[in-house]
Amino acid sequence: MRLTQQNPELAAYLVADEVIDHDHPLVRTLAAKLASDVPDVYSYAKLAYEFIRDTIPHSQDSGDMRVTWRASDVLEQGTGICYAKSHAYAALLRAEGIPAALCYQRLADDDGSNPAIHGLVAVKLPGEREWARQDVRGNKPGVDAQFSLGEERLAWKARPEFSEVDYQVLYDVPHPVVLAALKAAPDRPYLWRTLPTEL
Repeated sequence: MRLTQQNPELAAYLVADEVIDHDHPLVRTLAAKLASDVPDVYSYAKLAYEFIRDTIPHSQDSGDMRVTWRASDVLEQGTGICYAKSHAYAALLRAEGIPAALCYQRLADDDGSNPAIHGLVAVKLPGEREWARQDVRGNKPGVDAQFSLGEERLAWKARPEFSEVDYQVLYDVPHPVVLAALKAAPDRPYLWRTLPTEL
């Protein structure tokens, strides 16, 4: 099922690196298992999305103090915030030859205070003209993100009236401020105090 022929312009969105380490045996094994359960790349992208969204708890929701940032660590430890879960989803996509980009929103409270950057993944499937943004953060009361190639079904929509932003850049690697915050945090409470507020 793995895609092998891609547009050269998409090559950067297939690379394995320190963060999106889809060459790691744990990532490869999980990708192969998920791929064996579905008939095509579209079904795989959805299944991998649901796996990360539903079986890897968001550490803020679960109360997990650990901070993960490498895709294989997210899968091994079973925890992560939105950025880390996005890295894991991107790795599962790239492991099957599906271009995956990282992208971001700036979200805030209803009065525009307490801004923070939120991490997403954009997927480019064969035959689709546009990238489709996906949010693997994890659902909870008031949050109902779903895999969608049409209308976006993200956890939150950016509200310009509250100084929220949908950043349009598609990154092949994590944004440096995001990765720096993850790597510097000894635990999640520290990370929560040092989340990036803008890109």
